[in-house]
Amino acid sequence: MQNEKEFTAEESLMLIQSMIDKTKNKFSDSSFYFLFWGWLVFAACITQFILKVYFNYPYHYAVWWTMPIGGVITGIYGSRQARKEKVKTFVDEATDYLWIAIAFSFIVLVIVNSASVANWQNAFTYYILLYAIGTFVTGRLIKFKPLIIGGSINFVLAIVCSRLSFDYQLLLGAAAILISYIIPGHLLRKQYQHH
Repeated sequence: MQNEKEFTAEESLMLIQSMIDKTKNKFSDSSFYFLFWGWLVFAACITQFILKVYFNYPYHYAVWWTMPIGGVITGIYGSRQARKEKVKTFVDEATDYLWIAIAFSFIVLVIVNSASVANWQNAFTYYILLYAIGTFVTGRLIKFKPLIIGGSINFVLAIVCSRLSFDYQLLLGAAAILISYIIPGHLLRKQYQHH
């Protein structure tokens, strides 16, 4: 029988902190996801707004067909990154499961909203709420304040969004993505490059 070393309270806290730091570095390195999805969704929101409001283009929603393409790109990137990963911490797994659940939630909302044109009228309220949950929880798990702040602001933006017309929900969606994905993503990348 092997002797197991008993950790002191201080050693336990140091171990937990080192796991959080490793996960934060992994996310800094993986700022790709926040930046890729942030810019993709931001561009789709702005483009749909312009096509719908300024050009009165009937198929303004077609811009969202870039999302499955984005899913394929990030899937390929993610599988390549997973091959390089040697150790997976609890925080790594928790964030992975969180974002898998959020991805499925987006897919479910698209299917539900597709049942009727009227369902799309408040779609961005729920999308912004999902941005808020994902970034807030990830920020708390890796102790990264810009994600926590971005997520917190998005909880408020989801309430504001529910009171706007669909056209302006698109603009608020772009703002929500800027605050919760793009800015924190650039700060994560900067932190990774600094280390």
